[in-house]
Amino acid sequence: MYRGRFAPSPTGPLHLGSLVAAAASFLDARAAGGVWLVRMEDLDTPRVQKGAADSILADLEHFGFTWDEPVLFQSTRLGAYRDALEKLKAEGMVYPCGCSRRDLLDERYPGTCAHGLPPGKEARAWRVRTSGEIAETVGDFVLLRADGIFAYQLAVVVDDAFQAITDVVRGADLLDSTPRQIYLQQLLGYPTPRYLHVPVVLAKDGQKLSKQTGATPLDRGRASELLWTALDFLLLGLPEDLRHAGVQELWAWAITAYAGPKSSCLADFGQPSS
Repeated sequence: MYRGRFAPSPTGPLHLGSLVAAAASFLDARAAGGVWLVRMEDLDTPRVQKGAADSILADLEHFGFTWDEPVLFQSTRLGAYRDALEKLKAEGMVYPCGCSRRDLLDERYPGTCAHGLPPGKEARAWRVRTSGEIAETVGDFVLLRADGIFAYQLAVVVDDAFQAITDVVRGADLLDSTPRQIYLQQLLGYPTPRYLHVPVVLAKDGQKLSKQTGATPLDRGRASELLWTALDFLLLGLPEDLRHAGVQELWAWAITAYAGPKSSCLADFGQPSS
């Protein structure tokens, strides 16, 4: 059975870009007659804003989203991430790293600590040993940060397996994360979901619309208008006479339309789960 999910971070309110990503994921699940979940990625505690998780869930409900199982908070899953890291340690697939950000001049990690900590350096983080193309492009990436917080890449892989996620629909800004996650799935013996990436909404200056670039929070008083805009961004061919339709009418039309020929803005990356 199809199992999809939307996984926001409670570091601020949802915005139009978030709405587009959530809508694409929700449509893909509902058109397939599948299960759709919400996961709160609240691991990065220094950036988590008080009350943001409740606000996000209230926004989703107001915009007509429904989820089929209780919301999973990553902050309750630390033991599972620790177990996965210990498994990789036992298999020799991770190693301690003493490098700081100032030590790294390139996005690709040069393997400074791969064969042991250099003299004068103390363990700060844990990195996974990579091989093949991923080693050439991004190098060994962090699974446990220097501040003791489990990295996104590890947490999302463990949780997707735990929740038996079969299909991941998300923004193209996370496309670079996909090969890292597939690599970890292979190391941990997890199935690989099918990945779909949708274009991200851009601000006027051409940057990705995000909390960091000051994206305007969703206005619940404009729910129908903003949902129409999000669905139109997904190139579903919304008829003009639905521009002033209510939220539920918009979803009913969109799910039916999406169940037909798929939106042309969706690109398929990865393979369906077996």
